[in-house]
Parts: sequence; structure tokens; C-alpha cells
Amino acid sequence: MRRSLRSPLPQRHGLDAVRLRTPADGPWTLMRDHLVERLPRVAPERIDEMLARSEIAGVDGPLRPDSPFVPETFVWLHRDLPDETPVPFPIHVVHRDEHLLVVDKPHFLSTIPRGRHVVETALVRLRRDLDLPELSPAHRLDRVTAGLLMFVVRREDRGAYQTMFRDRRVAKTYEAIAPHDPALLLPRTVTSRIVKERGIIVAREVDGPPNAETYVELVEHRDGLGRYRLTPATGRTHQLRLHMAALNVPILGDHFYPELHDKPLDDYTRPLQLLARTLAFTDPLTGENRRFTSTLALQAWDDYAAWAL
Repeated sequence: MRRSLRSPLPQRHGLDAVRLRTPADGPWTLMRDHLVERLPRVAPERIDEMLARSEIAGVDGPLRPDSPFVPETFVWLHRDLPDETPVPFPIHVVHRDEHLLVVDKPHFLSTIPRGRHVVETALVRLRRDLDLPELSPAHRLDRVTAGLLMFVVRREDRGAYQTMFRDRRVAKTYEAIAPHDPALLLPRTVTSRIVKERGIIVAREVDGPPNAETYVELVEHRDGLGRYRLTPATGRTHQLRLHMAALNVPILGDHFYPELHDKPLDDYTRPLQLLARTLAFTDPLTGENRRFTSTLALQAWDDYAAWAL
């Protein structure tokens, strides 16, 4: 079957439709029957409603309630969205051209849809608000980390920029606010082996050959707090947070390290004091030397009296 695999359904709320592939055979007479079994979390009545409204499509267009089951084909539909609490912070555009969009992501906003965060994510907001339906992230930031986040505007340019990050051809620096320990000798390079297991919320350091490296510098200090520059040579999950905790100067606002503490998703107080400050690279398409700097500031340093230890 030589057909385009692009969704016949338009984006909704900045989200692409989900694509499903039907199996080679099965007991179903109708596509409706297959979808009811395939999507057990969706009530059969909801599937009937979507079919009646032409909200489920196949390669030849909208499916009808009586459309026969077709093996080894594709079906598109939009999943119902979870209830989400709006993240009450704006995204600031740092740079925009025909290839790239660089923004300052606020704390508490996820980069891409995942789990309970779908519409309230940087990708979906920007696709919708800037009318950029093909926008995709070149890399990612943790939900609780603020700062520079780069997106690719056009589908055909994704590979060049995403590969650049994968191959570590982007120089990145971060800023962190953490306790100041006069006895801690800095600058230094911290290395360890970090593993992150699926289904486990935190990462951990284990014995074995190092796979994570961070250069840690103290920029300045006052009233028991330090402002640190962190330069990662690798990009393991939660690497900077783990390495700072290992130095006994955990980043302020960190509810994961050194100990895990529950925090409601809609609690926007005392954000993690970690900021993606700079991005620098040679543009793979234009050859231009690019450097971007965040316009944000970490709350604890500007209002250090409220955070002082």
C-alpha cells in the first residue's frame, strides 16, 4: 500500500492525531469493534460518538460506524485530553527565524506531552500560539528546569539539529543556586555512573564506568548561598541535580535529591533553582556560529533573603 502516512486529521490544540496500525487478522467485522477492543480506556459510547462525528479517519478518509475492518492499515484519531491545571507562566521567545525557534521555558512547564501534561507543555503551546504546526524540539529540558529550549520550525530540518544535540556538538551551560560550602574546592569535574530505570521517578548513581560528567564552578556567594556555573559534557537524566547533591550542595528547590519529597503538580512555589543559561553551536544548515543566552534570572539569587539558609 503506497499511501502517505501523514494524518488526514488536522492538529487539535496543537496536537497531532494518534496513529494506530491494525493487525494482519482478527475476529472483528467492523473497525468499530476493533477500536473498542484496542482502546479499553475509551468507553464504547465515546468511540461511537467519534465515528458519528467523523473524528476517526483511515487512509481513505473518515471512518463510518459501519466501516469494515481492514487488516494492516492505519487509523488516526485524537485522544480525549486529561484535565490540566494551567501553568501560569509565559514562554518568552529569545530568537526566531525560518529554521529555529529558541525560547525561555519557565519552571513547571514540560517540554513535550507526556502523562498528565499534554496541552500545558511548551511544544503544544508554541505550535498553537505561534501557528507553527511542524514545530518539534531539538532537545529537552526537565519540567522543573527553566531556561533556553530550542525547537526546529520545519519538518525537513529536524534531523540536522536533533543529531547535533545527540552527537554533543552543542556547548551548554547552566546556572544553579545552592548552599555555599567554603570547604568545597571548586572548580572541579564531577564524574559518576547514572542509571534511570523506567517507572522509577528518580535516577541514581551506581558503581561502574562513568557515563556522566559535569564541570562545576562557583561564580559568587553571599549569605550562605552560592551561584554556580555547571557545564555538562554529557546529558544523563537529572545529571546536574545528582552531581550537586553528591557534592553536598543540593540545588535549592530540588524535591528529588538528595531525598525524594512529594510535591503537588500545581504547587508553583519554590521552583528548582536551575536555569539553562547558554547554548552555542555551529549551525549545521548555515555554518553560522550561534550563541543564545537566557533572559531569565533565578528567584533565589534576586530574593536571597527569602531563600538564605
